[in-house]
Parts: sequence; structure tokens; C-alpha cells
Amino acid sequence: MTITKLLIANRGEIACRVIKTAKKMGIATVAVYSDADKEALHVRMADEAVHIGGSAAKDSYLLADRIIAACKQTGAQAVHPGYGFLSENASFSAALEAEGIIFVGPGPKAIEAMGDKITSKKLAAEAGVSTVPGHMGLIADAEEAVAISKSIGYPVMIKASAGGGGKGMRIAWNDDEAREGFERSKSEAASSFGDDRIFIEKFVTEPRHIEIQLIADSHGNVLYLNERECSIQRRNQKVIEEAPSPFLDEATRKAMGEQSVALAKAVGYRSAGTVEFIVDKDRNFYFLEMNTRLQVEHPVTELISGLDLVELMLRVANGEKLPLTQDQVQRNGWAIESRLYAEDPYRNFLPSTGRLTRYRPPAESVSETLVVRNDTGVFEGGEISTFYDPMIAKLCTWAPTRIEAVDAMAIALDSFEVEGVGNNLPFLSTVMEQDRFREGRLTTGYIAEEFPEGFQGAQLSDEHHFDVVAAAAVLMARRDQRRTGAQAESQWHVQVGDKAEKVVLHQQGPDILVDLDWRSEAVRVTWQPGDSIAHLDWSGGRHAVLKVTPTTSGFRIRYRGADLKVVVLRPHIAKYLSHMPIKVPPDMSKYLLCPMPGQVVRVDVKEGDVVEDGQALAIVEAMKMENVLRAQKRARVKKVHVAPGAVLAVDAVMIEFEAV
Repeated sequence: MTITKLLIANRGEIACRVIKTAKKMGIATVAVYSDADKEALHVRMADEAVHIGGSAAKDSYLLADRIIAACKQTGAQAVHPGYGFLSENASFSAALEAEGIIFVGPGPKAIEAMGDKITSKKLAAEAGVSTVPGHMGLIADAEEAVAISKSIGYPVMIKASAGGGGKGMRIAWNDDEAREGFERSKSEAASSFGDDRIFIEKFVTEPRHIEIQLIADSHGNVLYLNERECSIQRRNQKVIEEAPSPFLDEATRKAMGEQSVALAKAVGYRSAGTVEFIVDKDRNFYFLEMNTRLQVEHPVTELISGLDLVELMLRVANGEKLPLTQDQVQRNGWAIESRLYAEDPYRNFLPSTGRLTRYRPPAESVSETLVVRNDTGVFEGGEISTFYDPMIAKLCTWAPTRIEAVDAMAIALDSFEVEGVGNNLPFLSTVMEQDRFREGRLTTGYIAEEFPEGFQGAQLSDEHHFDVVAAAAVLMARRDQRRTGAQAESQWHVQVGDKAEKVVLHQQGPDILVDLDWRSEAVRVTWQPGDSIAHLDWSGGRHAVLKVTPTTSGFRIRYRGADLKVVVLRPHIAKYLSHMPIKVPPDMSKYLLCPMPGQVVRVDVKEGDVVEDGQALAIVEAMKMENVLRAQKRARVKKVHVAPGAVLAVDAVMIEFEAV
């Protein structure tokens, strides 16, 4: 059967991604949608759309019978599952097969074998794949989990057997953490996957997370398309990925690729799949799991290989042979992917919801020296809800070298405008500027090690501070010129935080010479009052992009991870700044505020209890992740304002304290 109409059993950016390739191949597309996604981008992009149920995934995207009914209703001969939801559900694949509908993915047996982490590790070992020491059997309770952890030796990783996306995973360094980690992982696994089985394995210190992309056809051909480095993770959820890895040598790359191919052949695998490994500092690698689907981070592999993985999946599903051999697989240049999430990095990356009042990604482009790609499933005016993953977009850059790709990513992130919801753009920008990242010294503990106190905003280099000061002065001069007709040549007092600068501007044709006590340089600025983005082209060839919002006394400028209130005044006015009163924010330390929109799962204290620093107070679930809220200091509980089941907005008062 040749596929002429394809149903995408997913939503968001991955549904849009699949639709783009299907249309390129001349295949008609069918979207499915829940109540919450009635106006979603994937619905707008598809040729047809079918409503399949309520907003919660369990009432729509996880209902196999609704998907099959939509296929019959529209005449779709095939289903692409994307990732998440039913993408690794063997019974769904089998049900489609029974109805004569093509599943664009591996067969049910391969999904079942590789989808269960315990079974997959046993099969991997039998296929000669290096595996991590651990306990693969079922674990009855938390006390058995502690005993197993002690026998393996701390630290250990506690993982849901049917898990994925960082859910149902905890690292434990001692008995107490093993006990709590087992309980939380089991609860999250039951909630997210309907399967609460847990296993425990050794946690490799100084680990890198490196994975091998596979593509296989139904004629016995399996190729590895090189590797991706996915070490920068938070809560075991990948945040920044790249291809290739800056760490692997050719011998290790070949060994990992060949072992991955051996595993795929052992289970009769077809379609796209990924074998994930943990790699230690000596390049010893250990099998983690096999994902029997398209990965979120597949674009970076596409950018270095020149292949369209979705197209290959569809051709394999059509029964075609792979169009290339292992020797023909390219590894060209370097690609970086940054996952843009609706989450607040200043609140420990807690999920954010709301309407995208502004959504302006950087322009996509393709040239011989630079590619900018943005995979997204949202649009300006759309809403980020509590029902699904908080991903907004996947921003990718490609360049001939790693450092060029990183620099391109930094500029692309600076150019990305998102308003209305908290987002991790400042964090992503900050990472791009860190020496450790730029040098490729990565581990899965990167975020915890580099931001031990959480993300507090970026500290700008002298060069980037100069960019901000110069931009603020030039922009204020332009505002002043429009209002008064004055020339751009002028003097300004620019204050960033507690650092003040005297700036003199001199017009030099189309350029402006920015003169500070410690640096002078000519710049050409592309900005007019009302613009939200300012472009600075320095005489030395450097380019900078700043997000700009006017304020009564200057600008709010966001640049390279910093979010700055910049005061710009004429010198004769600036001398009065020291006399201005400073507004002191109210003291909220006696309250536990809900840090994110979510539902209360459990309250662990009652009125009158005395709590200690670090003690668990309550658990709030948001985006299917359980978040333990802890006391910040010793205090007595004066009043509990919430009960389990309550749905809370961000900053809702949960518990009130008083001094002991």
C-alpha cells in the first residue's frame, strides 16, 4: 500500500513537523485534536482535522480507539505517532495493524521489547551491548528499594520501567533519598504511564548522555546516523542538544554505533529509533534504553546528515529500502538545539501557563555557512495550558564549526521574542556564554553544578555591558531626537544596576561613535522608536541583538540572559538620582506560596506543627511532574490554606507561618 493520506496522532510542534514533510512528499494530512487544541497550529496546518475528546491526554490523545475511528472516518491509511502519547505503545501499533492501518514506526514486538526498560536491558546484554550494573527485577516497596540501592552502592538512579521524558526518575545519594525517590517515582509513573514498576541502577558520576540515531527498513538494513550529545539536562529532561558530540573519538563513535545496530537487528527493528548511552569520563559507555520513536532532538541529526528522518520513516513504512549505505552517511558541520519551554527559570524552572501575547521567533534561514531552524507548534495569541508538555519551540542552528553554531544560537536566542508566559530564554542564553559550555566540558550534572543556587540571571561580560550601555544611550538619543529635533550627538548618564557610565555620542555619517571613559567604538544601530528589537553592528564586525522595552526613565533591555532595568538621563538630571526614594517590597517570608499553576497532591503538615529547614511541606503536581515544596527555615505552621485536590494559581498562599 502506498501512503497517500497520513493521520498524525499527536499535537504541538511534532505534529507540525510531520505535516511539513508529508506535504513536501505530496501526502494529505489529518490532524486530531482535543478540546484544548481546537485552535492549535497543527489543526490549522493539516488538510483535515478530527476532534477526539477532552483536554486531558487520557480523554483524547491516549485513546487508541478514537485515533483508529478518525482514520476510518477520513480514509487515512497510516498513522505517524510523533513522540510521547501512543508513540511507544505496542498495543496501539498492534491494533492499527489489525485494522490494516500502517503504523509509521517499529512493529509491536520491537516496541514491547525495547519500551520496557527492564526487558530492554536484558536484551541489550544478550546482544553484546555494554550495560550499567543494576537491579532489573520488580521492587515491592521503599524498604526493598533502599536495600537494593545499598547493595549496588550509592549514588543510584531510580527509574520507571515504562518511563520517558524525565518523568518517574530520581537520583538517590543515601537511604532517605532512595526511600523518597522510590515513592515519588512510583507515583509519577502510575500517573503518567499507567505502569508503576520501578528499577534501580548505578548512577555513573561525571556522566555524559550520548545517543545514537538509527534508521532501519524492513529489508534487514540498519544504519546509525552518528550521535547526539544530550548531557545538559534538568530533572532528567534534555534542555540543550547537539550533534555531533564534542567528546567522542572515532573509535568510540563506531563502537557505539555498531552496538546500537546489533541491538536493533536482534529485535527485528524498523523505522527511526534511538539508543541512549551514559558515557563516563574515560569514554566507557553503558546502554540506558532504546526509544522506539522519533526523538525530540532529531533536527540536529538532520542538520549534520542532510537527511529528513520523517521522510525516511514514511518511505520505510511504504516498504521501501533505505536509499543509502552506512558509508554514505554524512557528518557535516555542527548543530545545536535549544528547547524553549514555558517555565520560569527564576523560580527553579517551574511551569508557566497563559497566553502568548507576543511570539516572534527569529527568521529561519539556510545558507552554506549558517542554518537557523525553528520547530514550533504555537503562534502569537495561542495559549500554553496545563494539560500538556510546556515546550514552546525547538530552536536550532547549524554552522561549519561548533563555536560558530554556538555563536549563531546566542544571536538567535537574543532575537527570539516571547511575552505572556514565563520562559527559559534567559537561561538558554546564559549557557551559550559560559566558558565550560563553549569548551564542550559537559556532564548530565551541568545545570546543578553551574547553577547550584538556581538561576539568578546572567552576569554580563565587559563587552556585553558595553553593548547595553551603548544601545541605551543611542536609543534614548533617537527618542529625544524624534521628540525635540535634537541631534544624536549628545551626552548621557546611563545606569545599569549600581554601575553608572558617562556616555558621549558623536555622529559619524551613518554610524555613531560611542565614547565611554574606558572604551570607544563606532556602531550602526538599526532601531526606531516603537521597535522591540535593536540591532547593533560594530565597526569591528561584531553583531548584537537586544530586546528593548521603553520605560519612563530608560529601557528594559534583555540580552545574553540578562534582564536589565537601564536608566538613561541627561547629566544635569542624573545628579538628583541619589535623592529618589527606594520602594521596599513587602515581606512574604512568612508564607508558602504556590510556585507554579498546579494541583495539590498532598499536604504534609497541619496547623501548630513546628517545621525545620528543608522539611517537606506539600506536593504540587504540574505538567504531570510532582514537585515537593520544602520549608526554608524553622517556623510554626499558623494556618494551612489549601487541601489535597485544590487547583492553585501561581503565588497562591498555601501555608502561613509564625515564629517559634
